[in-house]
Amino acid sequence: MRAVRLHEHGDADVLQVDEVDQPKPDSDELLVEVAAAGVNPVDTYFRDGSYEPVSVPFTPGVDIAGVVAETGSAVTAFEEGDRVFGTGIGNASAQGAYAEYATIPTDRVVHLPNDADLTEAGAAGVVAVTAWRALVDHAALDPAEYCLIHGGSGGVGHAAVQIGAAVSARVLTTAAEDYHDDLEALGAETVLDYARDDLTEATLEASDGGVDVILDHRLDDYLQFDADVAATGARVVGIGENSPDPAFTNDGVARSKDVNYQFMSMFNTPDLRVPLRGVAHLMATDALSIEIARSYDLEEAGQAQRDVMTESVLGKLVIEP
Repeated sequence: MRAVRLHEHGDADVLQVDEVDQPKPDSDELLVEVAAAGVNPVDTYFRDGSYEPVSVPFTPGVDIAGVVAETGSAVTAFEEGDRVFGTGIGNASAQGAYAEYATIPTDRVVHLPNDADLTEAGAAGVVAVTAWRALVDHAALDPAEYCLIHGGSGGVGHAAVQIGAAVSARVLTTAAEDYHDDLEALGAETVLDYARDDLTEATLEASDGGVDVILDHRLDDYLQFDADVAATGARVVGIGENSPDPAFTNDGVARSKDVNYQFMSMFNTPDLRVPLRGVAHLMATDALSIEIARSYDLEEAGQAQRDVMTESVLGKLVIEP
């Protein structure tokens, strides 16, 4: 079979397509014929060594969707021919999904309903599970609460807009003007240009004086802003930053409102199957769609990883072997 592999850490040029043996599933694993594998920034971190170095040769790809080709000897909940999707493979401890076939442990994969699209599911894992964990598990977002999603056009952002709308929250999001109509169609009540000079005032006006829940992917840019626009008792969930030293210019604003801050990583999810099942239900009922901005074949994996770090798109990039 064909698989994208790196034989040394480096830039995207180290990725190449090799002919390799089809893997055999361990007793608690599935062998999946890959229909689609999402392209995520985290894939590039394992490639270039920013995260813990991986053992090479190595196949990247954290997200997967496809059809079960073989089950491990101890597997009873799946059988050949099942449609499945999952996430959490392709990290330092397991080969990934940029391949024609990949193995995945059964605690990182769930059944995919027939009404859900396989390609969208292949791109859903990291972004939709992160959004679910942030809004549902950590923030406990309630109906009618105001919820601000920074960067609504991104992978996590556009999934979070839809999850917020699915629980009947009043969703605000920021994005470039080109994406405003798309995000309103996905369920955002208010879309604001993140570059406007009066963003704080506009956010407060749109939220009747303060936001209840904030999902922040750039804490180094927005940590103080989050405090400024928060309602009393607001919950801020931080999922990332460009610089590792975010700071307040006035933390008294946050203290005066009893703002709660939660920092999270999807890889700490106690049981990935729980949010994956929730995401599968939303996709099957058309409450969540993963926008596929661009698709690549295996030979284009290097370009896909360049684009995921440099291109501005609505939604996700995906590899279809």
